Amino acid sequence: MKTLALELSSGRGSVAWLADQGDCDVRTFANDRKHSGMFFRNLQDLSTKYGSPDVIVVGLGPGSYTGVRIAIAAAIGFRLTARARLLGLPSVCAMETDECEFCVIGDARRESFFLGCVRNGKLVNNFSLHTGDELLTKIVDADVPVYASEFLPAFPNVVLAYPSAARLAELTRERMGEMIDSEILEPIYLREPHITMPRRVNNPGMQR
Repeated sequence: MKTLALELSSGRGSVAWLADQGDCDVRTFANDRKHSGMFFRNLQDLSTKYGSPDVIVVGLGPGSYTGVRIAIAAAIGFRLTARARLLGLPSVCAMETDECEFCVIGDARRESFFLGCVRNGKLVNNFSLHTGDELLTKIVDADVPVYASEFLPAFPNVVLAYPSAARLAELTRERMGEMIDSEILEPIYLREPHITMPRRVNNPGMQR
């Protein structure tokens, strides 16, 4: 089985190719607007070198919605030509760590932070949202490592780590029998979308 993995949820992006035989070929790069072309350049390099994959897996976040959407769009387009299976996993499950159990925190905006806990490559519970003080209370006595893929000044003791496309590919190979193909992938949303409705403007000229 040939697996192509795409991970763009954090400030460090990566793409990886994993076959049943041989080592995982992983490319890492800065994932920001200044380096946006690096993702497609590395994706093209892997495609040229190895051909079409049997499976494409995407890290779904939480993290950069823009990055995750780009990865999803690229995966869907690639799938159309390769006729590959399309799968998605939470990016936090693929953190670069040797630990079997750990937690991941991140900035959820609106003065809140998310917390997700992973055990053996699987999310233990749904992500939860907390204020900074609430989260400090939760992790101060944590008996497992706590990671973040961005610098969070309010949590100086948290270890910086990034999700990896290589780990995504490995998890996919390990869990292939229990994973379901997806026609459409969506980024992981931590809360319901906040929609502001336009105010109705009274126009005297429109009144009869």
